[in-house]
Parts: sequence; C-alpha cells; structure tokens
Amino acid sequence: MTEPVRNQSWWRTATVYQIYPRSFADSTGDGIGDLRGIIGRLDYLAALGVGAVWLSPVYRSPQDDNGYDISDYYDIDPMFGTLADFDELIEQAHARGIRVVMDLVVNHTSDEHPWFEASRDPGSPQRDWYWWRPTPNNWGSRFSGPAWEFDERSGEYYLHIFSRKQPDLNWENPELRGQVHQVMRWWLDRGVDGFRMDVINFIAKPAELPDAPAADGARYADAETRYANGPRLHEFLREMHREVFAGRDDELLTVGETPGTSVAQARLLTDPARRELDMVFQFEHVELDHGRDRWDVRPLDLVALKRTMQRWQTGLAEAGWNSLYWNNHDQPRVVSRWGDDTNHRAESAKLLATVLHLHRGTPFVYQGEELGMTNMPFDSIDDFVDVQSRNHYAEATGQLGQSPEAVLRALRARSRDNARTPMQWDDTENAGFTTGTPWLPVNPNFTNINAAAQEEDPNSVLAHYRALIELRKSEPLVTDGTYTLLLPDDNKIFAFTRTSAEQGLLVLANFSSHDINVPDQAIDGWAGARTLLGNYPHTPPDLPQSVHLRPWEAIITKKP
Repeated sequence: MTEPVRNQSWWRTATVYQIYPRSFADSTGDGIGDLRGIIGRLDYLAALGVGAVWLSPVYRSPQDDNGYDISDYYDIDPMFGTLADFDELIEQAHARGIRVVMDLVVNHTSDEHPWFEASRDPGSPQRDWYWWRPTPNNWGSRFSGPAWEFDERSGEYYLHIFSRKQPDLNWENPELRGQVHQVMRWWLDRGVDGFRMDVINFIAKPAELPDAPAADGARYADAETRYANGPRLHEFLREMHREVFAGRDDELLTVGETPGTSVAQARLLTDPARRELDMVFQFEHVELDHGRDRWDVRPLDLVALKRTMQRWQTGLAEAGWNSLYWNNHDQPRVVSRWGDDTNHRAESAKLLATVLHLHRGTPFVYQGEELGMTNMPFDSIDDFVDVQSRNHYAEATGQLGQSPEAVLRALRARSRDNARTPMQWDDTENAGFTTGTPWLPVNPNFTNINAAAQEEDPNSVLAHYRALIELRKSEPLVTDGTYTLLLPDDNKIFAFTRTSAEQGLLVLANFSSHDINVPDQAIDGWAGARTLLGNYPHTPPDLPQSVHLRPWEAIITKKP
C-alpha cells in the first residue's frame, strides 16, 4: 500500500473536545451553561489531554435553534457571558495548551439579524443577501414542512433549509461574502484558533434553485442533492482561504460539516494543495442505521460500518484528512445507539472509543462521551425542547397519521436532545451542572455515571479516553500508519491494522454481548505482540496464539 502523505499540522496528533455551552457548566445558577463555567472546567479538559475545544455557537441569538440562528456575529449572547469572558476563556485555555475553535454558522442567520431585517425591503441593497422568490420551489425543510416562508412585508417567499427563523444567505452576492470574511478575521484576531463550519457545503446553491424529485405522496422534496456541494463551492472556499486564512494556515484548524459528501468530494475539499479545508465531517457512517430518514430506526450493520470506514480511510490516505466522530450535539449517545448501555455500558463505551481513535484522522470527543453518558429516558413529547424533534412529532402525528407512541420511540432513540442533557460532573443535585433548575433535565443515571466517580478509577471510561488521547500523541503509527481492514465480512468483530515498514498495531474489537473467538487469519503473525491498551482489567500483556474476546472487549497490540 502507498504510505500516507505526511503533514505536521498540530491537529494531526490532537484530539478535539466539543463543548455544547448551554449544557456544560453553569457558573451563575440560572440553569444554563456559560463561558465562566467552561473556564472553571479547563483543568479537567487539560487532564483529559485534549489539544483543542470546539464551542458550539455562543454568539448573540434568539435561540430558536439553540444558537445556530445568529443575530449578531460580533457579540456573545448574554446567557453565556460577555466578550471579556470570552477573552479570558481564550487566555486561560491557551495557558493550558488548549486551542479554541468556534462554530461558524454562515449558511443562514437568524431572521432577527440586521442583515435580514434590511433584506426584507425589496429596494434594499441587501435584498439579495438572502434568497427571495415570488413563487417557491418544492424543496422541503430539514426541520419538516416547506423550505419557504411567505413574508408579508416583502410580498415574497424566503428560503430556509432549516427553521423558518433561519433564512439562508445568498453566497452569490460578493458583498455578503466579504462581510462573512470580515467576521472570521475579527474572531481570529481575537485569538480564536479556527472554525468548525456549519453545513458549509450548503452555501453554494445553484442560482436557479431548481425543483427536486419528491417521493411518492410527499408534499415537499428532500432537496439535499440540489443544494449540497453546489457549483461554486470550491470557488467560495478557496476565496475564503485566500481572504481569511492565508499566511496562518499551520496555526489554525478548519473543519467543514458537509452532509451528503462523498469520498471523492471530500478529497477535493481537504487536499492541502487546493487550500480549501483541513478536514470535513461526513455523515455516511452515522446514517447507516437510518431507513427512510433519521426517524426510521434500524439496527447497526457492522459489516456496512466497517466497509464505510475503510472506504474513507483509503480514500483520504494520500490526499486529505479524516475527522473521526461518533457523537456530537446532533447525534444520540453512541453507547446507547451502537453499544450495550444496559449490561456492558463501560466496556462498550471503551470499545467504541478504541475503534474510533485508532483510525487515521483527528478524533472529536463530544462532552460526556468520555464518561459513557447515555441517551435520556424521555417520557412524553413535553420532555423534548429540540425544534427538529417537536416539528417532526407534530408532522408525523398530524399530517402523516403515525401513532404518537411509535413517533416517541423514534424520538427517544434519535432526538438531538439526547446529546444535550447537562454534563454529569458528580452525584450532587443536578449532577453538579447548576445550583438552579437546569434548562433541560439531567439524566437520572447521573448518580452512577459522573466525572467525579471516574476521576480516580483506573478502569473507568474516563481513564480509557485519557489513555487513547495520550497514545495518539506518543505513537506515530496512530497518526501515520497505513490502514488495513481485517475480517471485512465478520458481523461481530471489527479488526484492523495500522502499519509501517517496520512496525504495526493490531486492533481487535468484539461488537457483541457474548464471548467470541477471533478467527486465526486475523491474528496470523501477531502472537506475542505487546498489549498497549485493553478495555478490561487484567488484559494479558502479550497476544496469545489463540484470542478469545469477552463481551465488548477491545485490545490494541503492537509489534515488534
């Protein structure tokens, strides 16, 4: 196999930790996490070993979509603190060797942003900073219903791929693009170390906004193929790089969220020679258990997962770079989704981490993932606050005629609120997140699953994450080793190697709640390999001739 191209950017050996600020740590007792709460937990993050934190949006916002509807790009929302608090966060994080990456949401704004308020006037020079049409096309919103909203003042419809309070920006307008570049430079000059770019491959919509094919009986079309990866995407990203990042590339991280992106497209987006992005978040692996949509819950097909991961590993081996993630603020908790959160929660959480972190790319850990936090046991629709979940419930039980219980089962498995319950710091009231009433209830299992309980436990999920993060820093094979999938058709064992000409790592993982014997062909030539890390106590120090894996057991071995 061809050895991967080497690039010594800092993020190749780093692990990034995503913070959802309103759910991380509350310093004021108002029930909402804030910037000073994050500052108070920086020592915890430093001990975890992460190289950067990614903050979900903290800009001023009406909070229709929890901050992804921005009304002022140059200010901090008062619920999170002040610009002075943000500056202190940057200073304190940098003092601990932790970089700070901001969420950049520039596919759309809030409908309360001054740009949109001006755009509502048909005679305004900012009119075409957004998409206006006298007659809408057939596109559907990703948050249910149509993607167009009629504006009485304008007498026309505006496009909103997400909530009706999140109108889409028109990147065809060069003045608009210039304003976005100015925003980005302003935050970089303030000390930010890069951006995670929300649905950045949606910015280059075709100017004609054509209709999309609709499913039989559907009122609105899933138009992702129309607006994702549009005709001018690469042009816009290269312009952004030239206007914003040129001259300080090695200091920064740019990662684009890119739904619907293929390996070939990602290679173009992340090839360093093209100067677009450092890496992308693709969705192929986290959509494998979707049927018609995310609410059509299917079991994980491990063979499909392995082949998908292999395709992305090999596809970006010589040019480009992978991001590695199971969790984020939009995904349910992976230990509940693909692990066994009832009988083998800790073991399966550690296995899932082992498999992910030993792939080639930059791992992203979502807050609480390092503790093995689980999905929330929601009782009724009244327990959900997520706009996507509530909109889906209303549409599914109303227009689509689905039973409320069936819809609730899907919401319990897939709602974004599963990821947004407060961080579980200890076993005191409200898990140590707040002294007030939390904006979203704490998962009742916090008395058993919390950071304080795991802090000094060498066999905890937290300890395992610390070990994996350190291994990425100390073992070059984790960063640069060639990836080879083993046992591709085995539906219980995920096995692969990371190798150089002289050395190699072997990863074996049992994705089941039963004991299993590893086929000989996966371990041929590896007997006696030294164990680097296991997720059970008393893992043998060397790999035996025959390998027997316990339920959800994962081991990493090295030779010579």
